[in-house]
Amino acid sequence: MRKLLIIIVLPIIFSSVSFSQNYYGNYKSGPNFFGGIVLGYNGGFGSQINATISHFQNRFPLSIRIGLGITTLDPGNSGAARRIFINNATNGTPEESGLIWDLRLDLLFPVAFISNSFVYFGPRYSMFTGNFKFVGGNEDFDVTSDQFGLGGGIETHFPVISNLSLIFSGGAEYFFNNTLIGHDTSYSPDGDDVNPREDYSYTDADDAINQPKILGRIMLGINYAF
Repeated sequence: MRKLLIIIVLPIIFSSVSFSQNYYGNYKSGPNFFGGIVLGYNGGFGSQINATISHFQNRFPLSIRIGLGITTLDPGNSGAARRIFINNATNGTPEESGLIWDLRLDLLFPVAFISNSFVYFGPRYSMFTGNFKFVGGNEDFDVTSDQFGLGGGIETHFPVISNLSLIFSGGAEYFFNNTLIGHDTSYSPDGDDVNPREDYSYTDADDAINQPKILGRIMLGINYAF
């Protein structure tokens, strides 16, 4: 965790001290507004819509972006999830699906030595749902968790036509452990479990379920200036 924060924060400090004319600075004076969409890998296949405001005043480097994303992913081990949250039955054919909705806020700082590039950093909020279904086994249940996190990275904007740019972004995100809830059972990091199965613990549940932990992020998309 400490190493991840150092990797993210140091470039932000460096780039915020010295910056040059950049993509967001090439538009009208006063606030500039952008809308965008990106697609790619975010622990699974993900997409995100976002809105950015920049150029608050002359030569002010900070831009602020808010985003809403959705990611599909492998939710975890079906058999282990059934044992830990339901029972020890093994009948039925397993089917599974995983989904993450996330909200994010980023502060963007221009990188002085790379044209039209920015480092970004900010808080995250993730809403994970893993669905486990056993066809013929009369079991269909969700395991959910909501988590706060931090994320950051670097991105480059390539102007294509007037007001439209292509975006390439790479980064990483870290999410803090939180309670896993499934059926009438829950497991918490502090050990305050509800109706735990047998001798299972939060560690067992966390190992079985792919709730967000450390996620790599590589995205490609477009940004439009209004």
